[in-house]
Amino acid sequence: MGLIYAVLMLVSLHSVVASDYQGDALFALKTSLNASPSQLSDWTQNQVSPCTWSNVNCDSNYVISVTLSSMGFSGTLSPKIGILKRLSTLSLQGNGITGGIPEEFGNLSSLTSLKLENNHLTGQIPSTLGNLKKLQVLILSQNNLNGSIPESIMGLSKLNRLQLDSNDLSGEVPEKLFQVPTYNFTGNHLNCGVNFSHVCESGNDTTEVSNRPKLGITFGIVGSVIGLLLLGGLLFLVWKIRHKGWRREVFFNVSGEDDRQIAFGQLKKFAWRELLLATDNFSEENVLGQGGFGKVYKGVLADNTMIAVKRLTDYESPGGEAAFLREVEMISVAVHRNLLRLIGFCTTLSERLLVYPFMQNLSVAYHLRELKLGEPVLDWRTRMKVALGTARGLEYLHEHCNPKIIHRDVKAANVLLDEDFEAVVGDFGLAKLVDVRKTHVTTQVRGTMGYIAPEYLSTGKSSERTDVFGYGIMLLELVTGQRAIDFSRLEDDVLLLDHVKKLEREKQLDVIVDGNLNRNYDSQEVKMMIQIALLCTQSPDDRPLMSEVLRMLEGEGLTERWEEWQQVEVTRRQENERLQRRFDHFGEDSIYNQIAIELSGGR
Repeated sequence: MGLIYAVLMLVSLHSVVASDYQGDALFALKTSLNASPSQLSDWTQNQVSPCTWSNVNCDSNYVISVTLSSMGFSGTLSPKIGILKRLSTLSLQGNGITGGIPEEFGNLSSLTSLKLENNHLTGQIPSTLGNLKKLQVLILSQNNLNGSIPESIMGLSKLNRLQLDSNDLSGEVPEKLFQVPTYNFTGNHLNCGVNFSHVCESGNDTTEVSNRPKLGITFGIVGSVIGLLLLGGLLFLVWKIRHKGWRREVFFNVSGEDDRQIAFGQLKKFAWRELLLATDNFSEENVLGQGGFGKVYKGVLADNTMIAVKRLTDYESPGGEAAFLREVEMISVAVHRNLLRLIGFCTTLSERLLVYPFMQNLSVAYHLRELKLGEPVLDWRTRMKVALGTARGLEYLHEHCNPKIIHRDVKAANVLLDEDFEAVVGDFGLAKLVDVRKTHVTTQVRGTMGYIAPEYLSTGKSSERTDVFGYGIMLLELVTGQRAIDFSRLEDDVLLLDHVKKLEREKQLDVIVDGNLNRNYDSQEVKMMIQIALLCTQSPDDRPLMSEVLRMLEGEGLTERWEEWQQVEVTRRQENERLQRRFDHFGEDSIYNQIAIELSGGR
């Protein structure tokens, strides 16, 4: 199992190396934007793949989304971005970016959304943007762009939103652009012709003009009357609801793409300004952490309630908006002592935020590896408590929710600790609702290297068994205090799983256990936790359910399962040794053939 996983890791890393040019392009963008040391700190040149960087989304190791809105950049746009052929979303609005829009942006052949509004861009709109045949959204509002609108823009047949307002553009607006469903040309020196002169009038504060049929004054008056009647009916309905004591709120999907409603029960819908004040304008000093969809900020409400605010910075990129709705829906129905409770949410035209209670003891990973000088070490009793609490939370998601919920990123960093050091499973941003009638769901692989189950990495099929694998790795973190992948172990085993397996076979218990515990632990409990971890990380069909894991942690059924696993491991090692002897005579040059043969055999 370890060999196959290692090979899959190597194959994955090889594909990442093949796309290393993407990292160079993004790092060039970071440099040209004059990012401060605290901004995009994980965008480093010595990291192989940019797919793990903040504000970047990938699909099959190709960058498909970069969202850097409202981050205070003051530099320029790098032309090197033009080599990202798979990029579909580029959002840089709300900064102080200067200079022009590079001609090379016209090479982004997969781009569907380009948002550069509210910056200080100058120069003309490049005619090369007419090459972006998949472009649906183009927003260049509130800049200092001049010149005329390129005729090439008329060739963008899929364009459904065009906003060029509040610039210094001049000349005629091609009549074909008025066929775009949503457009805005106000605040320029443009000539919109006789039929659309009102659209270009300077000082018009309309944010956007939609292409809808004009039915005339008569219908407008009738519509107003109907509107008043509807408003009266709505007010009456609200009055009736309040007097009947019905407090359940229903909010509509703000994306406007469908008519689905989401019921949130007692969740609070926060005002944007309320969260802005609570987080001190989303100060970098209040950042608790960041993940694939945005940063988490510490905040204090007006009533002195401590909160954690998850600000989704790429909700409009593939998966971003869906991630917001998914997380709100799932957490609102998944209520358990060992699951992070959602307090409320906030939606605006440009923001999506989730509000949680603040966990004053932060994450398990923090206590294992990031403690500051003088802070107490996570003792063994608490580590056992974390193992049990996390197992209970995952069992609830897998076996008591309908449809069941798969977390897909179980690790120590996503397990928080409340004031009593009780484990609370958080970060459902990567979770997936699964119909109970299905055994798996095929999706884009999400998660963190080292915690991703081999079958998920190779096939993209996740199930509750993939969570069990991640849980097993988390148990090894609790025992060792080490990371799932550590390249400082290059001469030994990079993967924590292989490292522990080797030491377990050699019966080196004292080497396995976290040295920070200073031998203050129960040897039998350590042995039990390691055995359960190894059972959780075996082949998918042989992994226990979380309910079985709970029983084993409580002392029931572990001995039998462990004996079965040891027999399987002995057989596997013997088979690997036989294959090694069989192909040794080919020499080092045939290593890839050997790997291919082993992968083609039975798992």
